[in-house]
Amino acid sequence: MIDSFSVQHCEHVSGRSFEDVVAAFEAELGSVEGGDIIRREVAAATSQADFETRIRAYAGRSGFMRFLTNDHGAWMSRVGVQAKIRAYTIGNPLVAQTMIRHDPGVGLNVPIRVLIFQTPSGEVRLAYDLPSSLMSRLHNDDVSAAALKLDAKLRALAVLATGGTA
Repeated sequence: MIDSFSVQHCEHVSGRSFEDVVAAFEAELGSVEGGDIIRREVAAATSQADFETRIRAYAGRSGFMRFLTNDHGAWMSRVGVQAKIRAYTIGNPLVAQTMIRHDPGVGLNVPIRVLIFQTPSGEVRLAYDLPSSLMSRLHNDDVSAAALKLDAKLRALAVLATGGTA
């Protein structure tokens, strides 16, 4: 099966430096990066409530945690291109479950990807695909309702980090 649908792409333009946007963004995230943290917490949890408590401990003020950071700028410099680009995979299993419980297809698009980059003209942007638009292809009202809440959470994080709206 091949399916076509529209995705809304958001970019928040910032008057801040790349380094300041990255620092503000990362300060709002918890982290489970660099290990088997989630797997260990799943194995150690003795109940649903225990699992939720364990996972909440890793979330940042934004409610998100960082799963992966790809510093594209670092490796680009090794091939002779100066660039400031960081890609993040962020999310929260407790938020994801509000959608995945209604359709396992949600798992294709959670956790979320966010890109912070500096354009050749020096403009700093924070970009992401709107989760509700990614989930729209599932045609599930329960997923859509939860995804709209995720949109708002992600937008708030982007505005806080950049100081700019999309």
